Amino acid sequence: MDYQESQLNPVTKEKRDPCTDPHTAEGPMLGRCSHFVQRKRRYCKMIVSEGKKFCGEHAENGEEQSGRKRIPCPLDPKHTVYEDQLQKHLQKCNSREKPKPVFYVRNVNSEAVDIDTKEEQVSLSSLSKEELQKLTDTLVQVTRGLEPPLLDKKLMHPALQEALNDPANGDTASKHLKQQGSILGHLERLGLLGNSRCFVEFGAGRGKLSHWVNIATEDADSVHFLLVERATTRFKVDGKQRKSTFERLHIDIQHLCLDRVPSLVLKQLPVIGIGKHLCGAGTDLALRCLVQNYSNPAGVPQPKRPRTEPASGEEFEPAKRLPVEGIVIALCCHHRCDWHHYVGRDFFQKLGLGQKEFGLFQRMSSWATCGTRRPTQVDVSSEKRGPDDIEEHDIDQKSMDCNSEAVQGLLLTIEERENLGRLCKLLIDHGRIDYLRKMGYKTTIEYYTDPEVSLENVLLTAVPQLHSKTSEIVQRDTVLFHNKDQSATNY
Repeated sequence: MDYQESQLNPVTKEKRDPCTDPHTAEGPMLGRCSHFVQRKRRYCKMIVSEGKKFCGEHAENGEEQSGRKRIPCPLDPKHTVYEDQLQKHLQKCNSREKPKPVFYVRNVNSEAVDIDTKEEQVSLSSLSKEELQKLTDTLVQVTRGLEPPLLDKKLMHPALQEALNDPANGDTASKHLKQQGSILGHLERLGLLGNSRCFVEFGAGRGKLSHWVNIATEDADSVHFLLVERATTRFKVDGKQRKSTFERLHIDIQHLCLDRVPSLVLKQLPVIGIGKHLCGAGTDLALRCLVQNYSNPAGVPQPKRPRTEPASGEEFEPAKRLPVEGIVIALCCHHRCDWHHYVGRDFFQKLGLGQKEFGLFQRMSSWATCGTRRPTQVDVSSEKRGPDDIEEHDIDQKSMDCNSEAVQGLLLTIEERENLGRLCKLLIDHGRIDYLRKMGYKTTIEYYTDPEVSLENVLLTAVPQLHSKTSEIVQRDTVLFHNKDQSATNY
């Protein structure tokens, strides 16, 4: 058989497609299903019964029927089940509704249920030149008196210095370490690294930020970590920690009630909220979770409750209310904010702005980063990339089409678009500052790293106004922290 003849399908005598023709793919693995999955371009990997060629899912397709009928699963029609085993399957199907943990309270951190959601968003492309000009004029006017993020707040904690100097680091890994090091530097500057603390990392992902906080507090006692993440995450690092307690809460921040987390109730530790690139509405949900809906009860013995059963008839009656001790969150992806979750709605309304303007400014905020993103800024060297090299906001920004909504007749340079985008971010962030100050917190936004490291380089910090250490923190200048280890600040 010559080469050309070998490229023909022996059944159809047509030229084989190497991507879809099972005859050109590697055969099924021993003891696995012989059905070729066109969508995945490979054979099914399900284990088959002894003497069978096909798994139960593909028995009908392979004409290997046993007289038993398979039907789509009512919980998830993407897979099938034998009809006579349906009830047994429903009890163990991965798509079944699982018991809610004790700290789940539906929409506890969302006020969307109290807001009229019927107002439709207006796209930028639907606005006339005059309307766009009026919108940009309004943006410039309302942001004129707002303080920009503080400069020269790029710190580095000594705990990361050795890892940062590792020559094996790729460009992206070094950028992550610089950001994490600066966040730890701000935690140190605010006096938030010490004994008897509970760090709650929102949008934890693999848990790398908590990992470095754990290293920075290795000499401290009674340090606890709560890693909040709604998505299933691979390559988690919290299982590798030994001294401190790491607890992962698989839940959406929108439904997280910290008052009901058993470990917090029992240990009564001061809480510090942290996050690295907590996207869009996630920041607002986290702020409301921490400062509005968490009472941090102290001095009241609490019964131990099972994790999967809701409290019935129990109410917390704390002897006194202790505020969250500190908040340090790296902000990101303002274009993914949501008016219904946004904590600064009162701030917007005082400026004469509403949901319509928020939606427009929210989408314009992407102009601050997409105009300056260059292909060379993305490290694509496969030999130095790891599972923690890509963040959600990196993927989101790269996949965004900056010109998806054309600016009708309004001629703007890249610099002008970036400036307007930064003003949108500033306006949204000041709504958060206004909210935190009303809740009794001293709040700032700061540039914590260089734009070459991350285009999302603003850090939100907050400590209680009546915090016992506030006066000490105010007097502590950043220069003093730098002098603690001058070599560690130069990266």
